[in-house]
Amino acid sequence: MNEASPRPGIWRRLAAVAALALVVVVLVVTIIIVVKNPLAVVLQLALLLAATLAAWEALTRTGGRRWSGVVIAAAAIVAVVALEVSREGFSGLLLLLQLALLGVAVGLARYALARDVRTLKRSATPGAPVPAARRGALIMNLKSGGGKAERFHLEDECRGRGIEPIILTWGDDLLQLARDAIDRGCDVIGMAGGDGSQALVASVAAERGVPMVVIPAGTRNHFALDLGLDRDDVVGALDAYGEALEHAIDLGDVNGRVFVNNVSLGLYATIVRSPEYRDAKRETTLAALPQMLGPGTQPCDLPFSTPDGERHDGAHVIQVSNGPYGTTVGGITSRPSIDTGLLGIFSLLVPDGLSATRAVAALATSRPELCEGYHAWSAPTFELTSGAPIAVGLDGESLDMDPPLVFSSRPGVLRLRLPPQAIGYSPAARATGIGALLPHLWQTVLGRPIAIDD
Repeated sequence: MNEASPRPGIWRRLAAVAALALVVVVLVVTIIIVVKNPLAVVLQLALLLAATLAAWEALTRTGGRRWSGVVIAAAAIVAVVALEVSREGFSGLLLLLQLALLGVAVGLARYALARDVRTLKRSATPGAPVPAARRGALIMNLKSGGGKAERFHLEDECRGRGIEPIILTWGDDLLQLARDAIDRGCDVIGMAGGDGSQALVASVAAERGVPMVVIPAGTRNHFALDLGLDRDDVVGALDAYGEALEHAIDLGDVNGRVFVNNVSLGLYATIVRSPEYRDAKRETTLAALPQMLGPGTQPCDLPFSTPDGERHDGAHVIQVSNGPYGTTVGGITSRPSIDTGLLGIFSLLVPDGLSATRAVAALATSRPELCEGYHAWSAPTFELTSGAPIAVGLDGESLDMDPPLVFSSRPGVLRLRLPPQAIGYSPAARATGIGALLPHLWQTVLGRPIAIDD
């Protein structure tokens, strides 16, 4: 989704003007105070800027990113205080005034841009309004996510809302359960489980043209995150069966198999096979990568070509995603939108030596772009081959697939319903990055709407 917010009202425009003005005032005052020492000017301005931007992160992000902002802002403020105290003619009152003005500027900017999670939850969810389901059904894996469906009493919640609960048991064919529910007259189908299960039900919903509801009852729920759902509000996601918002999203396809997030090949595919991976993704990756990228290790047999026609004999890692990925927040990389009609593709060939050490850290923190030998691009299709069956991690599920693997995007084939209280935007879409903060404030001053994933 690339949707523009409504034109900012007069109060938000005034808040943006005031935020920019306060920043200018603080900068001018700082320069006047320490003008006799150019080095002090540069250092104090840098610290004040760091404190301001870190405070913005703390106010507009969640989880680890928020706490990182708090720590960095506090450290920068302590450094500013120490620098001021050591300066001849130090004025504690003036310093407090500077910091207070910056704090007010950040608060006004937050109000002006309206991008924080709390504000977005109160705002309209993107999508076309649709009436309540007449005969909804929810398939649920009671054991997924450590038993979330049972812990939140989803079966009882469904019955109380007039939704047919369908319990997935060992040996059941999930695809057939979804088809049977639709054959019985279900007009909205949902899945409460992990992303691999979401992909299977999505394939049936797209095939039959029936809207789908995603209930975040898996372990990590990356799909729900990128849809803008609150992953902690499992029961609230059922509101999508009532009056809701609907929009069309893409599905990824590899040799006829649907994926909603991504397909990993090479080292990632091997790691996904580990029994410990599902419950300890990062820890398992950190433990496995040093051996896999040790001296003399060879890339995986995965020949492919890049868009410029360059042929590669293989790679250590290849990942193909249903929509290109964007911002990494707290070790999780999200997609700005899932309606571009494009696949996101990256390959990584790690040289020996120090590069391998850096690659371990980068891959374990979901930052492969920091590695040497990294290439990324977007395309509607992608193909690779191999001399043997290829191990893949498809939405976290371990599979073997016969080559060649032909990937494609299936644009807009899934009708996705969101509850009215959903944010409706992924972290990558709703993030106002530090680099975009001032331009977005200026657009707000001018009264121009800003695309949410701008």
